[in-house]
Amino acid sequence: MGTRPRMSDLAASAGVSVSTVSRVLNGKPGIRENTRQAVLQAMADLGYDREKLQQRTGVVGVMVPELSNPSFPAFAERLDAMFQPVHRAVIAAAGPLGANESSCIATLLDLGVDGVVSISGAAADTEADLTPYLRLVEAGVPTVFINGHTTKLASAFVNCSDAEAVAASVAHLRSLGHERIGLAVGPARFLPTQRKSSAFLELGFGKDSIERTIFTPEGGQVAAARLLATGHTAIICGSDLMALGVIREARSRGFRVPEDLSVIGFDDSPLMAFTDPPLTTVRQPVQAMCEAAVSGLVRAMDGNTPDGTELVFRPDLIIRQSTGPRT
Repeated sequence: MGTRPRMSDLAASAGVSVSTVSRVLNGKPGIRENTRQAVLQAMADLGYDREKLQQRTGVVGVMVPELSNPSFPAFAERLDAMFQPVHRAVIAAAGPLGANESSCIATLLDLGVDGVVSISGAAADTEADLTPYLRLVEAGVPTVFINGHTTKLASAFVNCSDAEAVAASVAHLRSLGHERIGLAVGPARFLPTQRKSSAFLELGFGKDSIERTIFTPEGGQVAAARLLATGHTAIICGSDLMALGVIREARSRGFRVPEDLSVIGFDDSPLMAFTDPPLTTVRQPVQAMCEAAVSGLVRAMDGNTPDGTELVFRPDLIIRQSTGPRT
């Protein structure tokens, strides 16, 4: 064959499922001998490099910035479930601003991972050092990025549309009569911040309505103090944690939510329906994004080199009780 056969080709030739092929290739138990022989024969017929395949460990790495922000474990948990039972996922926390990213990648390489999914990692930080990821490239370990993009790596990228998130939030607030709308996001170096800010400005708002702090409750408090001081009646946040900080700061200053200030988060993290008030937020399509990431990584591990394609998914605005009519 002109190109390296894929697992799907082996499955079709052997008359079995892709997962069965993967279990045979990784030496998993519980496979009937006639099924195993059918897969091995398909490998021989299609010219599949058995020696190279036997080097696979069946382990994939899932890298998140931290585990304290509930949105990241939500992605990691979904990915772990999707990779099973064919692959084992090792979850690694790279630390704020990728402080431990290099050591995490070194550990994953030591474990012999077959591929890596990076969530909001270096590809989301326009000033990040991509050298650790070049080590993955040199080792032939494919990587898929969720919520990040860079032209410096020939990887696959899966993102939630920041522009649509901002547009839906602004449309909702304007329908409630709000005109003085602020945007609270993280540092300017991060791609989600840049994309949300650009979309916000394109909707006619001024730069003085954007506050860039950090994606934490404390960052939300700082942003809220500045935006409330300049008469904003609604604030769109770059994360749910920021939104909780905004609400706390508003209340400390005597503002009621949503009577005096409407607040919108981003992520729809677990428990956001149980906050006081329940948080209106933008929900990332985690299931669909993870499915795309897993599919892309499996294809890459199967020999199909990623070409830098970016898949962008549409988010959903979940309206709860933290937004209300302007009074």
